[in-house]
Amino acid sequence: MLEYLKSDLYRYEGKTSLKSFIKYYRKNAGFRFLVAFRLVNEKGLWKIIGTILWILRNKQLIQISRKTRIGYGLYISHGGPVVVNPSTQIGDNCNLSQFVTIGSNEGKAAVIGDNVYIGPSCCIVEDVIIGNRVTIGAGSVVTKNIPDDATAAGNYAKILNYNSAGKYVNNCWGGQK
Repeated sequence: MLEYLKSDLYRYEGKTSLKSFIKYYRKNAGFRFLVAFRLVNEKGLWKIIGTILWILRNKQLIQISRKTRIGYGLYISHGGPVVVNPSTQIGDNCNLSQFVTIGSNEGKAAVIGDNVYIGPSCCIVEDVIIGNRVTIGAGSVVTKNIPDDATAAGNYAKILNYNSAGKYVNNCWGGQK
């Protein structure tokens, strides 16, 4: 659990000091949500603390189920609003921008790889696979798989190029890029 919290903090600040933790916990709703999310999925006293924080969080802005599988180093920009289906799987070092929706009407939602940047107002629909090191442009509607190293945008999202995708993912945990 501590490793997950450190990875999330590192994505925001680029360091993992107690001072950084306090600073970001106080000022950033996305980070506060991640602290509650990580703790509520633990055991013992951490789970109790996490449950209290989970109950106190603002449910209107970030709606991610505690059952959602999320890797190391998630970054939620601007504190939401973000809505994620519980069956979604999110890899390491991913960015979720404001007004992102990842959903499904028919069961299983998206599987998102590592080092993925999802721009503002994106909608990822149904059981699609987003590869590693992918950038999804603002306002995109993703209904089909996106391969590794691609930049995609549009309604419906299309591959634009394979040049420097994932470049907006900074402070990667574990030295990934």
